[in-house]
Amino acid sequence: MRIRPLLLSCSLALSCLFGAASPAYAASAASTTAQTQHPIVLVHGFMGFKDILGVDYFYQVPNDLRKNGAKVYVAAVSQVNSSEARGEQLLKQMQQWAAADGVKKFNLIGHSQGGPTARYVAGVAPQLVASITTVASPARMAAADTDNVVNDLINNYSQLTSFMGSFVAWISGQSKLPQDVEAIKDFANEVNAFATRFPLGVPSSYCGLDGKEFEGGIYFYSVTGNKAKTNGWDVSDLAMIEGSTPSDGVIPVCSAHFGKVLRNDYPWNHIDEMNHVFGLIGKGAPDPVAFYRTQANRLKLKGL
Repeated sequence: MRIRPLLLSCSLALSCLFGAASPAYAASAASTTAQTQHPIVLVHGFMGFKDILGVDYFYQVPNDLRKNGAKVYVAAVSQVNSSEARGEQLLKQMQQWAAADGVKKFNLIGHSQGGPTARYVAGVAPQLVASITTVASPARMAAADTDNVVNDLINNYSQLTSFMGSFVAWISGQSKLPQDVEAIKDFANEVNAFATRFPLGVPSSYCGLDGKEFEGGIYFYSVTGNKAKTNGWDVSDLAMIEGSTPSDGVIPVCSAHFGKVLRNDYPWNHIDEMNHVFGLIGKGAPDPVAFYRTQANRLKLKGL
């Protein structure tokens, strides 16, 4: 029996159970390092969640950003669905936040499928978006990229994927979110069709580095890890695939190039990038939480 798809699903869905809960309240600012002009929205990826039992998908990130002056919203979108469907859900939440709090624009930061989810909003409601930062998010895909654990999970374990998506939605208090594994059956073609439909920030070719930092009135940035196995104590490492091309164990480095590529060689895997599980990362690797704080500071200095 192939266990990697099951391990990835469980790692994404249940990583919260291995971490300590972070405060649910908005922490008092200790500095203004992350105090952007426009609020930050964190957007989770495939099989992700806003939080479960007070434990963040972006483990310890929202609280750290708030301590450093940022106003932070955390999105809750479908665990298993197309980027368009998830994008519509995100857009509705942003419209509600804007109406309730008088917000004009947002800085979106998305991990994995959270990236194209955010890009959808930039495409259909650009007036609401100041910037998008993608973290290991697929912007373009090559045929060889389909040989990965996510594609396997979607196509060969669709019933498990649907069940896990529904379970994560339920345990995170979002049981009404629709799950539709059929909508992402052709993962690579969906990513490339999405790039054609929403081209802002997307490089002109696979693995290209010519994605624009500023386009259509919006700033675009990307980062990714390039190491599949990072810590022997981290159970999620078992699900990561070491292939012939550099990747974070799930998304190839070349696929993640988008906008201004800030760095494509962080020694992180796909789970390290949102600081799970247990905050375990490789020896000597940079702190993922510090990356989000630094990126918020970059946006602040841009007047965003």
